[in-house]
Amino acid sequence: MAELPSLDEFEISPARLSELLEENPEAIRLIDCREEDEFALCKIEGAELLPLSTFAESGGPALLSDESKPAVIYCHHGMRSLQTTMFVRQRGRADVWSLAGGIDLWSQEIDPTVPRY
Repeated sequence: MAELPSLDEFEISPARLSELLEENPEAIRLIDCREEDEFALCKIEGAELLPLSTFAESGGPALLSDESKPAVIYCHHGMRSLQTTMFVRQRGRADVWSLAGGIDLWSQEIDPTVPRY
C-alpha cells in the first residue's frame, strides 16, 4: 500500500501519487494551481483549479479551512506548486505536498494521454 511522503518532505513523486490515486482516488484533494488557460489544455483527472494568481484571495483560505483530506498541488513543472505548498504550510497546514515535475512529468511517466505543452 502506497503512503504519503513524510511531513518533512515537500514533494511527492508522480509514481507515488499515481499509486495513491489508484488505491483510493477520493483520499487526496488534487489541486491544480496553474491558470485557467493551462487547465483548459490538460489536467489530471479529478483535479480542481485554484490558480496561483488568485490563491491568496480565494484558493488559500479554501485549502486552509478544508483539512478533511491531504492535498497534492501541481502546476506545469513543479515550481509554482512548490511555492504554493510552502505558502500553505507556513500558514499551519502540514499535510500538503507538491507534485514533483508537475503535470509535464506526470504526462511523461504516468499518463502519456495528457498533452504536453
